[in-house]
Amino acid sequence: MHDQDKDLPLRADLACLDRLLAEVVNEQEGALVSGAVQAIALRRGDERSHPLPQLAPQAAASLLRACGLYAQLFNIAEDLHHNRRRRAHQQAGSTPQQGSVARALAKLRQDGVSFHALHQLLSHAQIGAVLTAHPTEVQRQSVLDGHRAVRRFLSQLNAPDLTPEEREELEAKLKRVILALWQTSEIRHFKMTVRDEISNGVAYHPLAFFEALPALYQRLEREIGQLWEETPNLPSFIRVGSWIGGDRDGNPNVDAGLLRHAVTRQAQQAFEYYLQELKSLYRELSLSSRLVEAGPDVMALAEDSPDTAVSRAEEPYRRALATIQGKLRASARLRGVELACRWDERAPYRDHHGLARDLAALSASLRAHGSALLAEGRLARLLRSVDVFGFFLMPLDLRQHAAVHEGVVAELFSAAGLEEYRALDEAARVRVLSRELATPRLLFSPYLRYGEQAEKELAIFREAASIQREFGVEAIGQCIISNCASVSDILALALLCKEAGLIRLDNGVPRASVNLVPLFETIADLENSETVMRALFALPWYKQLLDSRERVQEVMLGYSDSNKDGGYLTSQWQLYQAETRLVKVFAEAGARLQLFHGRGGSVGRGGGPSYEAIVAQPAGSVAGRIRITEQGEVITAKYSDPAIAGRNLEALVAATLEASLGHIPGGEIDAALFDELSASAFAAYRGLVETPGFMQYFLEATPVTAIARLNIGSRPASRKSLSSIADLRAIPWVFSWSQSRLMLPGWFGVGSAVAAYVQAHGDAGLARLQHLYRHSPFFQVMLSNMEQVLAKADLGIARRFSELVADRGLAARLFGAIEAEWQKTHDAFFAITGQHELLEGNPTLRRSLETRLPFLDALGLLQADLLARLRAEPDDEDTLYAIHLTINGTSAGLRNTG
Repeated sequence: MHDQDKDLPLRADLACLDRLLAEVVNEQEGALVSGAVQAIALRRGDERSHPLPQLAPQAAASLLRACGLYAQLFNIAEDLHHNRRRRAHQQAGSTPQQGSVARALAKLRQDGVSFHALHQLLSHAQIGAVLTAHPTEVQRQSVLDGHRAVRRFLSQLNAPDLTPEEREELEAKLKRVILALWQTSEIRHFKMTVRDEISNGVAYHPLAFFEALPALYQRLEREIGQLWEETPNLPSFIRVGSWIGGDRDGNPNVDAGLLRHAVTRQAQQAFEYYLQELKSLYRELSLSSRLVEAGPDVMALAEDSPDTAVSRAEEPYRRALATIQGKLRASARLRGVELACRWDERAPYRDHHGLARDLAALSASLRAHGSALLAEGRLARLLRSVDVFGFFLMPLDLRQHAAVHEGVVAELFSAAGLEEYRALDEAARVRVLSRELATPRLLFSPYLRYGEQAEKELAIFREAASIQREFGVEAIGQCIISNCASVSDILALALLCKEAGLIRLDNGVPRASVNLVPLFETIADLENSETVMRALFALPWYKQLLDSRERVQEVMLGYSDSNKDGGYLTSQWQLYQAETRLVKVFAEAGARLQLFHGRGGSVGRGGGPSYEAIVAQPAGSVAGRIRITEQGEVITAKYSDPAIAGRNLEALVAATLEASLGHIPGGEIDAALFDELSASAFAAYRGLVETPGFMQYFLEATPVTAIARLNIGSRPASRKSLSSIADLRAIPWVFSWSQSRLMLPGWFGVGSAVAAYVQAHGDAGLARLQHLYRHSPFFQVMLSNMEQVLAKADLGIARRFSELVADRGLAARLFGAIEAEWQKTHDAFFAITGQHELLEGNPTLRRSLETRLPFLDALGLLQADLLARLRAEPDDEDTLYAIHLTINGTSAGLRNTG
C-alpha cells in the first residue's frame, strides 16, 4: 500500500488537470468532442485498436488537439511529481538517490578516494551538455510559456495550508492558462529560421540554467567540504554549450553574420542577467560605513562611482556596485549590446575576469569585516555565474562536413598555383597539408576571387577568431568535422583555422585557440577511428599543437548515423569498441581523451538515461571529461525548469565522478560473443534496408514527407534527394519510425542476432547471454534502453501505417519481415532477462505509459487515416494541419522521439 500512497499526489494532479481540460473542451467545442475525448481516455488494451468515432473535420481537429494537450499536461504533472518525490526523500533523511552528487561523493569517500585525487580530477575536468537545434522540438515557445504557468499553478495547488478561496482562485488561474493553450496555435505558420532557434536556445538560461548551475556548484562544494573536511576551490568545469548558429553541416542558412548574431544574442542574455543581479545586490548591500568597514578595493570602486547622491555617501558597497554596473554597461556596448542601466558608463572590462575580480573584492571585503553571511548568498552565486557564463553565455561549437573543408582547401591550393588537392591520395594530402601548416605563409589572397562556398567558410573562421578576441577564447572552443574519415580531414580543418588565425605559429611552434574535433559517425569510420588517431598523433606538427591544448584531444562519436548505418546492436557495440581502442591509443600518445557523445533523445540515436550510460562506459574513457549533445524535445523535458535541470545536470556530474574515480566493477565484455551478435544483427538490418523497394516503404508507411513540411527546424530533412537511407538525415529517420510507433531503429536486428547465437551454441549460449546480462553494465544498458522502446512501440498501429503503402505486395513482404523480427526480439529479451513483462523493473515508466497510451494510440490511428487522406488530396491544407497536430501530440506523449 505504501508504494501506491506515494503516487496519490500525482493522481490528484492528473485528476485536476483532466477535469479542467474536460471543462475547457466542453465549453469551447461542445459535448460531442468532449465525449469523444473521455471515451478515448477510458479505452484499455485491445479496445485501443478499435475504430475511433467519425467526426467532421473541424471536430476531428479539436479531438486531436485535446489528445495532444492531455499528453503535455500529464508530462508537467509527472515532472512535478518527480521533484516532489526527490524532496520527500531528502526530507525523510533517506539514503541519497542514485544519480545524486551526495551518493556519488559518499561512494568515493567510502572507496578511499583522497581529497587530493578528487581535487586533481576536478582541476582538469570538463563536463558539458551541448544544446543543438536538431528539429524534433515541435512545440512553440508560446506553448512552452503556457506549460511553465501550468507547472507554477499546479505546484501552488499542492501547498498544504490553502484556504478554500485560495484553492478556487488557483484552479481558476490554472483553467485560464489551459484555455489560453487551447486557443493558441501549436503549429508554426512560418518556417523557423536559425535566428529563431538561437532565441529558443538562449531562453533556457533564465528558465533554468542561471539558477540550476550555481546551485549545483554550491551543492558540490558543500558535500565535498562535509565528507573530506577540506574547503574545495572548484573550477567551473560544468558548462552548457551550444551548436545553434555554429553548426553548418547540412544547413546552408548559417553564415558569419549568423555566427556573430548567435554570440551577441547569447552575450545579451548574460549581460542582462548580471545587471539584474547587480541591481538586486545594490538593494541588499545597504551597509553603512558608520557601522562596518570596507576594504581598499571596494573604496576605490566607491570613489569612482557614478552614484553621487548624498544619501549614498556613507554606503560604500552601493556606490561600488553602481561603478560595477557602469563598467558592465560599457563592456556590453563594446560588444554590441545595449543595457537599460541608470548609471553612467565607466571604463569597460577587458573580459569577464575583470568583472569577477571586482565582485571578488566585494566578497573579500564582506568576509574580512564581519559580513561573511552576506557574501555567501546572491554575491557568491553571481561570482560563480560570471565564471561559468562569461560574456558569452555558452561556448559555441563550429561544425561542418569534411567534404566542405576539402573543397575549400582544394580551391585555396588551386588559386595559389599548388597541387590539385582532390587528385592526391591520402599520403600525399597529409604531406602537402603538413608542409603548408609548418609555414606562416597564408594561401588566401585578398586580390583573388573564390567560390561562394569558400568565401563563406573562410568568413566564418575569421569571424570566430574575431569573436574570441572580443568575448574571450572560451566563446568558441571546438571545430567539429562531420563524417571525418582520415588524418587529412583533420589537417584540412587545421589549415582553414590557420588561415583565420585560430592556429598561429609562435617561433615555428603551432598554437591553437580551438580544439579540432573529428566526428566518427558511420560504422566504417568508427572501426577506423583508432587508425586515424594513431597516425595523427604520430605527426610531429600535431604533437606540438596538442601541447598548446594541454594535450587534451576531443573525439566525437556519432550515435545517430552509426545506428542508421548498421542498426541498434551493431552501432552500440562498435561505439563501445571504438572507445576502448581510443583509450589505448591516447594512453600510448600521452594525450588526454575527451569524448563527445553525439546522442539524441531516442534510443535509436543513443538516448536513454545519461547516468546509466556514462557509468557503463569502457574503463578509462571518461576520466573527468565528457560532453553530451541535447536536442529537440529532450531539451524542453530536461531543462525548462530549474529543479529538473538541476537534477539532470547533477546526474551527469555524479556519473562522471563515479566513472572516473569510483570502484565500479568493469563487468564482463565477451568480445567474441558481441562480435558474433553484431555480425548477425548487421546482416539482418542491412538485409531489411537494402531490400528493393525499402525506401518506397519507408516514405509511404511513415509520416516522413509530412514531417518535412512541418515548421520545426531551419535545416532540410535530407542533404540531397532521397534514393536511399544514406541520403536521409538520422533525425527524421528516427522521428518518423517513432511517429508510426514501430520504433524500428531502437531494436531491429537484436532478435535475429540472439536467435542465431543460440542456434549456434545451444543452451550454453543462452546461459552465457543470461550471465552477461547480470554481469555486464554495457549489455544491461543496451537491453534496458531497448526495453523502453519495445514498451512504447505498437505493432497494431504500425500495421495500419503499412497499409498506406501503395504496393500491397511490397508492404506485406516488408511488414511481415519486420513483424517476424519484432517477435524474435521480444522472445530474446524475455529469455535473456528472465522478465515476464516489459518494464517489470521500472514501475514509474510503466505507470506513465499506461496513463498516456490511450491518447497516443488514438493519435497514431488518426494520423494513419489522415495520411491516407493527404495522399489522395496532397494540397489539402486542413488535412496537413491535422497531421501536424498528431505529430505534435505523439512527440509530446512519447517524450523522446528524435
